[in-house]
Formats: sequence, C-alpha cells, structure tokens
Amino acid sequence: MRLSLLRGWKVRTGLAVLGFFVLLALAGPLLTAAVPGLDPRANDLAAIGLPPGPGHWLGTTQFGQDVLAQTVEGARGSLFVGFLSAAIGTGLAILVGLPAGYFGGRTDAWLNFLSNLFIVMPVLPLILIVAGYMQGTGLWVIALVIGFFGWSGGARTIRAQAMSVSNRDFVAAMRTLGEPHHRLLFHEVLPHLTGWIAAMFLHGVIGGVMAEAGLAFLGISDSSAISWGTMIQAAQQQSAVLRGMWWWFVPPGLCIALVATAATLVNFGVDELANPKLRTARRSVVRRAERTTAPDTAPDTAGSDAR
Repeated sequence: MRLSLLRGWKVRTGLAVLGFFVLLALAGPLLTAAVPGLDPRANDLAAIGLPPGPGHWLGTTQFGQDVLAQTVEGARGSLFVGFLSAAIGTGLAILVGLPAGYFGGRTDAWLNFLSNLFIVMPVLPLILIVAGYMQGTGLWVIALVIGFFGWSGGARTIRAQAMSVSNRDFVAAMRTLGEPHHRLLFHEVLPHLTGWIAAMFLHGVIGGVMAEAGLAFLGISDSSAISWGTMIQAAQQQSAVLRGMWWWFVPPGLCIALVATAATLVNFGVDELANPKLRTARRSVVRRAERTTAPDTAPDTAGSDAR
C-alpha cells in the first residue's frame, strides 16, 4: 500500500511541497541566524518599503523588515498551528468516534450526543470569543482552540466507519472467540480506518493554517509572534494594497495556498488508495486507456493466416 501510494504523482508532488515547508520551518531559525540581513525582527531604516531587489530579495515592509526573513520565520508559526491543531482535532475525533461506533448502545448515544452538540455550536464565533479573551498568549493557545472546536465532524465520520467495520464477519468471529475489546479496537478496527484518519489529519492541517491566518487577519493573535497570518494582517493594517506593496502580502498568501494545495494532493492520493470504489475506477480507467492506445494487430494476424 505504501508503494502504491508513492507511485501517484499527486502524493509525490504534495509530499515534496509539504516536506519543503516543514524543512523550512525547522531550519528557518538557523537560516535567519546564519545569513546576515535575514533577521525577521530587525528594522532597517534605510530600506523602508523597498520592492524586491538585490539587497532584499522579497523587498521590505513599511517598518524596514525583510519580507523573506519574515516569510521563512512565518512558516514555523503557521505550520506549528496547523499540525498541532490537526493532531488535537484528529485525536479527539478518534477518542470519541471510535468507541461510539464500536460499542454502540448507551456509549454511542452519549458520545454521539457530544459530537452533535459541538456540530451545532457556532464554531467560528466561539473561536473568536475564546481566542479574543485569551489574546496575547501565543500560538499554542490558538492551536489548542482551533483543535478543540474542530473535531466533531471527524468524529461522526470515524463513528460511521467504525460501526461498519465492527459489524463485519472477521470482527464478529474474533469477538466470539473472546478477544478483548481493546485488542479488537486497536488491532482490527482502527487499522481499517487509517485512510480516513490520514485524510482527516491533512484536512485539519489545511483548516488550522487557514484559521490561524483568519484569526490573525482579524487581529485576534499574538502581535509578537510571526506567522503568515500576522504578516497579512500587518500588511492590511498599513494599507499595503493601496500603496502597491504587493511583495508584502503576496509571499505569505502564496505560501498558504501552496501548503493547502500540497495537503489536498496528498489527501486525494490517500483517498484513492483507501477507497475501494476509487481504486476500482482508477484501474478501469487505466485498462480502458491501455486498450485505446494499444496497436490494433487483428488485421495483420488475419492477413498472415490467409497467406
């Protein structure tokens, strides 16, 4: 399955782009510290609002800060929020959805009630209220808030899939043989949900990065932290669009779009591998294409037989 997953161009392209940004986030502080002039917090009063050029490859902001240095540093903050919020949301979805779908009965009723309660809640206003109340506490709190309020839809999906797998013959046979519930949950049911969980995690990464950018754009974020969202928010506050300073907001916006596109490509590849219907459809398309492009040798064979 891993080899089949890596053969697809979508997965390879998505993993390459995601790997680049993850490497940039991990090695960003070392890079900005090693290269002179790449301090994201330094103010160069002699270079205020400069367009991209030799001294500053992506230009400078209205405060004389290097846009390239801030973009590199912003990758660390945005991806931190995206991955942490996705991990929290996916973990809560598994903890609620897996036992609800497996055990059923009262367990399913209570856990399903909890999922429905979070689904009908106005999530965005709640995030705005909580994040605004805890303003200035850093990216940790932003990631925790996004992850805590973003698990309910995934829990419903995990519940439905766990209920389907739990009713299959091999699980019923092992339950009859006396296998403990924890072994059935984590060794029989959960492995069949890895495709859904991976897709849910990647969707959570996209949602976390977008939510952080949205909260920062609305001013509900730590002003001292540097992320792609805070860069766009600072550009909006200083009227960068009206001043024609496109180099201030285009790089962080393009990075957000690239991360979202890469995660979506990987998600498509995982879905094609995990979904049997898509696998069957993909194989049928390949066979049809091979039949269409294959040379027609029937007339030659018939002519040789006649001779």
